[in-house]
Amino acid sequence: RITVTFNINNSIPPSADDETQEEQKPDEQEVTEVWMCTVVRNALAHCLTSDLSFQIGHEGEEESDIFTIREVSFQPTGESDWKDTNYTLNTDSLDWALYDHLMDFLADRGVDNTFADELIELSTALEHQEYIKFLEDLKSFVKCQ
Repeated sequence: RITVTFNINNSIPPSADDETQEEQKPDEQEVTEVWMCTVVRNALAHCLTSDLSFQIGHEGEEESDIFTIREVSFQPTGESDWKDTNYTLNTDSLDWALYDHLMDFLADRGVDNTFADELIELSTALEHQEYIKFLEDLKSFVKCQ
């Protein structure tokens, strides 16, 4: 079983300059959040949890992955929160061959570039929807006397 979780809060990075921000409408900005992928094997008491992030500017790079594994950890099955007391491996210090095997492991389970592209589209749409709702709520709040 595969579980993917993500949070859209603070997912659109601020623009470097005001001109770029004016040229790009909010619905054209791409969400670049960190997301979690958990692989559960029913026979085991723990699951493999990966902390993943999208690579910025992946357009036109057909051969490369559009997301990276940042951290990997074994967590108790059934726990919803990442326990800081469990050993977590930062992939910066991981052998490249093992890293490739982890990426292949995820791809074999459907977590690949196609999935990541669809997740980007979904999270961008959700963020935009929540942003509009926030502005409407803010307007109502400010108007209230």
